[in-house]
Amino acid sequence: MPPAGWCLLWLGLVLASVCASLESAAPSNSTTAPLNVLLIIVDDLRPSLGCYGDKLLRSPNIDQLASHSLLFQNAFAQQAVCAPSRVSFLTGRRPDTTRLYDFNSYWRVHAGNFSTIPQYFKENGYVTMSVGKVFHPGISSNYSDDSPYSWSIPPYHPSSEKYENTKTCRGPDGELHANLLCPVDVADVPEGTLPDKQSTEQAIRLLEKTKTSAHPFFLAVGYHKPHIPFRYPKEFQKLYPLENITLAPDPQVPAGLPPVAYNPWMDIRQREDVQALNLSVPYGPIPVDFQRKIRQSYFASISYLDTQVGHLLSALDDLQLANSTIIAFVSDHGWALGEHGEWAKYSNFDVTTRVPLMFYVPGRTAPLPEAGEKLFPYIDPFDSVLERMEPGRQVMDLVELLSLSPTLVGLAGLHVPPRCPVPSFHVELCREGQSLVKHFRFQDLEDDPSLREESTCLPELPL
Repeated sequence: MPPAGWCLLWLGLVLASVCASLESAAPSNSTTAPLNVLLIIVDDLRPSLGCYGDKLLRSPNIDQLASHSLLFQNAFAQQAVCAPSRVSFLTGRRPDTTRLYDFNSYWRVHAGNFSTIPQYFKENGYVTMSVGKVFHPGISSNYSDDSPYSWSIPPYHPSSEKYENTKTCRGPDGELHANLLCPVDVADVPEGTLPDKQSTEQAIRLLEKTKTSAHPFFLAVGYHKPHIPFRYPKEFQKLYPLENITLAPDPQVPAGLPPVAYNPWMDIRQREDVQALNLSVPYGPIPVDFQRKIRQSYFASISYLDTQVGHLLSALDDLQLANSTIIAFVSDHGWALGEHGEWAKYSNFDVTTRVPLMFYVPGRTAPLPEAGEKLFPYIDPFDSVLERMEPGRQVMDLVELLSLSPTLVGLAGLHVPPRCPVPSFHVELCREGQSLVKHFRFQDLEDDPSLREESTCLPELPL
């Protein structure tokens, strides 16, 4: 090899080494306590929120979080199915790597012994806790929510979730049914409560216990709504009068759509009120008045969810944890409300793959709260006049949920695992997603070493 070739080889090796060092370098935490992490995962929530520009939706508490956060406008899930999406972003690996595209396998058995986000935090001194639907229950998380690998204490599931698909919906005939549309009087349902209410209460209890812990915490809270059935306190229906509900702007099945690209929404067809419509398979259509009722209940479920997020964040404030806790808010995927003739997830249309994604980082996305100041006071969505809150800084770049893992790790000041080789089935700890930490590089934080951009490394020189 000529001398110039040796120089290029040497320079390429040096640059590769420097890039690897920078990419995995963690900021020094020698003078500050490690930040806690609160990860809020929502089920089937598309970006139908005030902070994403939806003027009909009443989501004041989530909007308030967004006003103090860095919000990603174009975040997409790897797959619009619960179990594959959750396993993917919680392991930082693509479904092609986890070998999970449905609900019927456990990645540690069928793909590789891949580390998870909570497992990595646990191994770095955090107390890790799971409340509600974080991993998808069943085979895909080994019937254990990946415990004890991921969690310091046994995961919590609300006792009332077993009633979600039972006959608890009172129909016009006065009888109880297993319906899609299920506004309820909470006092009349089994146990007198709902799963998301129980999850909020348990999460607050756990936050209270962290006050006496010497370790930082990683708390993941998974909410069920607005996943079907739309079972929510009936008063939330009043926020969305049917006469105000518009239909999907593009309700027709696209001409020439191949059958493989369409899902006939068999899960909602199993509900008694939908069965009574006697719809044709696979394309329906659903009567217009029932379409409005579906959309009304989806929106009402979001406002009910918003109250639970509001109570949780208000408690975080009351416990004086808002100035020491990263908050990430994300959904596993979206849900079609009549767009393209669909009423489901399962497709690759952006209405089912695009998700809300935002991060609150104390002192970075918002100033640290003053003594006695509340960043997240609870806001009642039933207030007749709600102040429209704009999100904080927004990022328009196209991003994917694979980035959740390295981003949370980097924001917490831990060493970011290296990029995965291809293939990576034999590697337990690596990441397939790009860290989003570079987007937190605000002008007044230019010198913060934890916000070093990955792109500062030059590409490897050709040899």
